Amino acid sequence: MKNIKEFLKNDNFAAISGIELLEVSQGYAKAIMNIEEKHLNALKTVQGGAIFTLADLTFAAASNVYGTVTVAINANISFVKAATGKSLTAEAKETSINPKISTYTVNVTDDKGDLVAIFQGMGYRKKISLDELSCV
Repeated sequence: MKNIKEFLKNDNFAAISGIELLEVSQGYAKAIMNIEEKHLNALKTVQGGAIFTLADLTFAAASNVYGTVTVAINANISFVKAATGKSLTAEAKETSINPKISTYTVNVTDDKGDLVAIFQGMGYRKKISLDELSCV
């Protein structure tokens, strides 16, 4: 896969959510989401699903950058602080990889740099390349 950023523009839900992928390299990705009214829950803090979506797209970028289709087989998130600022940034880092399974930790921070959530994702690496998938 030559351009994972272009490929992930096809993630419609992330696009509707306003997530922008900033950086991608092997086992690493960084994305930002500017907080809008649509992201807020009834308490006027960022809804957990919006935070999860940001972390999940960042995980997808970091895990698929090798060009092998990788899908989540497990993901969990811990919310450690309410998000009320102007933007959230997610940074995914690979913790392990082998031919079938890869794991990542994604830290989500607010615009002050405070930790908002910790996401852990496990990916299953399929026997198909993203280039083959994009031809279908």
